[in-house]
This record gives sequence, C-alpha cells and structure tokens, in this order.
Amino acid sequence: MLKEDFLKKKTRDLRIRIIELTFGSGKTGAHVGGGLSLVEILIVLYFNILRIDSTNLEDKNRDRFILSKGHSALALFSVLEIIGILTKEEVDKFEKNGSPFYAHAHRDLSKGIEFSGGSLSLGLSYGVGVALSCKHDNIDNHIYVLVGDGECDEGLVWESLMSASHFNLNNLTVIVDFNGCQSDGFTKEIMDKSDLGKKMKSFGFHVKEIDGHDLISIKDAFDNRNPLKPNAIIAHTIKGKGVSFMENNPKWHHGSLSAKEFEQAISEQK
Repeated sequence: MLKEDFLKKKTRDLRIRIIELTFGSGKTGAHVGGGLSLVEILIVLYFNILRIDSTNLEDKNRDRFILSKGHSALALFSVLEIIGILTKEEVDKFEKNGSPFYAHAHRDLSKGIEFSGGSLSLGLSYGVGVALSCKHDNIDNHIYVLVGDGECDEGLVWESLMSASHFNLNNLTVIVDFNGCQSDGFTKEIMDKSDLGKKMKSFGFHVKEIDGHDLISIKDAFDNRNPLKPNAIIAHTIKGKGVSFMENNPKWHHGSLSAKEFEQAISEQK
C-alpha cells in the first residue's frame, strides 16, 4: 500500500542527503543531477516494490535492483542508508580516501549493491543474464534494471533488449530515467530518442511511459506490469530535480557545490 505523505517525506530526505554528500565531496564533486532525477523511482522501489531488506541480502530468492546508470551511485548509497542497509557513518565517507563508496558503486551483496557500475550499458546486459538464470532455476523473483536515456546511445543496450525479448524474460523490468540530459548536452541534440517507447515496444517489450516524479504513477506502473512479457517503464524526469539552478542543466551532470549553492539547494527542499 502506497502511503503518499510518508513517501513524499522520504523523497525530501533522499534529496537532502544527496545534496549534503555532494557538498561534502568538496572539489571532487559528484554526479548530482542524475541522482536527483531518480529520487522518486528509488523511493517507490525500495519502500513498496522490492522484496529485499537487511535480512535477505544474499538470499537467491530476493528481488534484484541493478543500477546500470552507474554514475548515480550516490543516490543508491543514500537510499540504502535511508532504508537501514547502510549506516550514516558508512555513507558519510563518500568520496573520502580509503572509502568503498565513491562515484561508481562496486558489487557488495552484504551492502545491498548488486552490480559494479561505471561502464554504461553493462548493467542491462548483466541484468538480462541474471533474469535468464533465475528463470531457468524457477526462482519466483523479479529483476529491475535502471538505465539512463543517454545510456541508451550504447549498442549493448539494444542487444540486451533483443535478448530479453527472445528469451521472454517476463521477470525483467527495465526502467529508463529519461531526464533529457547527459554529460555532454541534451540527449535530443546528441541522439534523439523521443520515440524510445515505440522502439522498445518493437523489440517485444510491454512499455509504459509515466511522469517519473509522480509517486502514484510510478507505483501503478510497477503494479501493472504485463506478466507475459519483459516490461519497460520510461520515466520522464528532470535532471537536477528539486534544485532550481540544477534543473534541466547538463552542467550539473557532475559538479561541486559552493557553500552558497549548498545553502540555496537545501533551502529549496520543501
């Protein structure tokens, strides 16, 4: 059951934590824009959808969440802290010397991290392999893979989609964080994917396009998957969501915050 007021508070908490950790990273900076765009998706997944918690992190029957969009690891670390899998002390070490928590996550099942991110598109191909293996072993679970719209420039994404359809991986859901920006500009100017939904449907996916910041729409999309096909949810989002000077600004794919910018970003969280 979706408790919207509770989840809205959690989205606020998650945005504040992402901003705090970005500021704490100093001049190193962080992939803050793309972390802020997927906040609502992560909150719905971890509080309403995923069958995973601190008691079953290595149980073969658990659901899997694979962050193929690896540069948003900061958001993943932060949500894992909010649900109690990681501690505040651990996450506070983000981008500090000797810390295991940095720009891209590395696989550590004891910490709730399923995949070593960094090379774009590999998470989806890995997710297809995991879904195929689980289906072969008759495991009743679901595999969720989150990719970015810029990441969909990669050819391996399309090979993976084709494979998922061929093997009828109805235990796989691909979530696209469609925020319209990537590291070197606006995705529409770099590689127009306005018809991404049609393309994925032509590959044999059941496709749902939603407002990726609307908690109810996100929950409904997960709840109403097609049980006979692989599923894709295209979540239309805003890069840098919730911080006025970051929103829809490719500059904030990766950046560091001054004290003044930090204060403004925090003050804008309602």
